[in-house]
Amino acid sequence: MTTSFPEFMNAKLVAEYLDLNEKKVYALANDGLLPATKVTGKWLFPKAMLDKWLLESCHNGVLNDRLLIAGSDDPLLQMIVGNMANKLGSTALVGYTSTGTRQGLSMLSKGHVDMCAIHWGHADEAYLRHPALLQQYPGHKNWVLIHAFERQQGLVVSHEIADSVNARSLNPHELLASRWRWALRQEGAGSMRALGEWLHGHAYNLDMLTKADVCNSERELASSIARGQADVGCASQSTAGEFGLGFIPLCREAFELVIPKNIYFRALQQQLMQALSDPETQAKGDQLQGYNFQRTGTQVWSAN
Repeated sequence: MTTSFPEFMNAKLVAEYLDLNEKKVYALANDGLLPATKVTGKWLFPKAMLDKWLLESCHNGVLNDRLLIAGSDDPLLQMIVGNMANKLGSTALVGYTSTGTRQGLSMLSKGHVDMCAIHWGHADEAYLRHPALLQQYPGHKNWVLIHAFERQQGLVVSHEIADSVNARSLNPHELLASRWRWALRQEGAGSMRALGEWLHGHAYNLDMLTKADVCNSERELASSIARGQADVGCASQSTAGEFGLGFIPLCREAFELVIPKNIYFRALQQQLMQALSDPETQAKGDQLQGYNFQRTGTQVWSAN
């Protein structure tokens, strides 16, 4: 007689369903390797997610024709993904959604995407900040962190502000005055982290800025400034260059990719990594300005 399993299962039922020891089920759940959630202190396992986990565990997964990326926004990565999608046509699903660092990691931990792009502060502190951030999410023990590039982060500004700064009639900290309208990013975006730290250094906070817009990507932020809806916002130098706007550098940051270990060697993931190292791609990055490809492709962290 075939046993019928409910839509949501406890650990005992999961052990029966997967033919595992119940203690092993708890260990996998605690390590974030088995899809589960805690309800009133007890583990609950969605059967649909367990079935997907089983499929993904077989021969590096069945979704070898899919590469979905979420997380931090970057013009060069957008270009690479666009080129891949164009070449692959209908043979594979390749997409990149700018969600901000934190939301991207949440989506990766739930298996909704295959890769997450992150940046979370100064480049020389990334070796501490990035692993500490990743370890806040279920499933991080199955992740590996790959360095994509360094890039310049700072303030994207209107032509009026850029001309004033270049003429030295305006200091960057004067942009905190109420007359200047700020385009901000959504909560959890790496650029908001960078902006918050810069503001803190000037004894300011986000609530003290004149907010004109909240944008879901760096490109949307730059577009808001280019259209005259805002005067200044925090984004990468390459984004400013793409829109022909002014730029005031604040710091260099590490832009890195979080990839599950079990799908790292899939063809599409490796195509993306090869594209990052391609001289033609890096030449495009030099045109956009602000990039450093010295450590591109280096593995910088993996959970033990």
